[in-house]
Amino acid sequence: MNSLLSDAFVGYLTARITLGIANTMLTVAIGWHLYELTGDPWSLALVGLMQIIPVYAFFFISGYTIDRFPRVWVVRVCAILEASAVIGIARILIKEDPDLFALYGLIFLHGIGRTFHGPALHAILPNIVSPELLDRAIAMSSTTGNGASIVGPVIAGYLILMIDREIYNVIALVSAATLIGYLFIPSIKIPREKDDRLATLLAGIKYVRDKPVILGGLTIDLLMVGLGSVMVLLPVFAADILHVGSEELGLMRGMPAIGSVLMGLFLSSRRHEINGAGVKLWISLIVFASSILVFSVSEIFVLSLLALFFYGASDMVSVNIRMGIVQAATPENLRGRVAAVNMLFIQTSNEGGDVRGGALAGLIGPTLTVLAGGIMSLGFLFWSRKYFPELYTLDKISELSLKTHKK
Repeated sequence: MNSLLSDAFVGYLTARITLGIANTMLTVAIGWHLYELTGDPWSLALVGLMQIIPVYAFFFISGYTIDRFPRVWVVRVCAILEASAVIGIARILIKEDPDLFALYGLIFLHGIGRTFHGPALHAILPNIVSPELLDRAIAMSSTTGNGASIVGPVIAGYLILMIDREIYNVIALVSAATLIGYLFIPSIKIPREKDDRLATLLAGIKYVRDKPVILGGLTIDLLMVGLGSVMVLLPVFAADILHVGSEELGLMRGMPAIGSVLMGLFLSSRRHEINGAGVKLWISLIVFASSILVFSVSEIFVLSLLALFFYGASDMVSVNIRMGIVQAATPENLRGRVAAVNMLFIQTSNEGGDVRGGALAGLIGPTLTVLAGGIMSLGFLFWSRKYFPELYTLDKISELSLKTHKK
């Protein structure tokens, strides 16, 4: 509990890595093979739809389940469910004329697993590290996740070239390997609420609403990331503004992850908890919005790469602090439901940001779209300082944990 080298935390990181690699490999492989089969971009949009619908459909029940049953068993069941879905996908796509309806059904099933899996993992972390180590643990967890998002697509690309549709058997094995990490995480008893009825489904939403320090952190994620998303427009900037090819586009796509991983390594290497967390959050968000503005007006490839690097690095600082706040300020018996609310905000900001960027770029062009997003992000940032002052005056995140557990 008091060490980042404990069996439980090492097992947790192992599971994060294998899960991240499996999911990113699946995303690349499904996208490649579906487009190869249909030649229709809409078929790819349906994949995203099958992944996002479960988040909304099972939002209430996922948080309740995570707070009602042992969380380590929730993630173990999810790992088995996701691996089983991938095995089913492998059996469908190995046929000459695959049943696309069944394929989308299995992608939906996989999405259900992820809907429970993500919040459960989020809720487990404070159970296996002490409050003083939580910010470093979050940094290490985020870094491994970002590292997996870099490695997974590369592995998938090579495996598609070598074994084509047999790749799904490999993905199923990697997904199942997540269970190895979970074997090292103990089953932790969760305090039961006096009223353990389904009426408690709304408790997570109510708690977030009544806790400005959490609501502020989630709102920043929803609006700043949603308004400032640039990733969906990178191909347009590469081709039409920077006039570079596919190799340079690949570097552009990887630059935020590189910035995020390097910053994550720095944050996780610190020996002491972050002091002045609120001030550092404010600075990171200023850098985040500024990097969007620089990228929007840049016509120099190297400058655009630097902007994307700082985009990813500043986001890592922001995520590390905001997620630490959410973890520390949430009572043990509500972690699952609050994590489900958090996942809803994240998915909405990611998907909504892509929709906003693509639709607006068609109307006013990519440069004005990203520029407007950066300006609105800055505007929201100053608005949030007025309405969520607790976020920016916080010193140590562990102080929130002490206050929460005293109640």
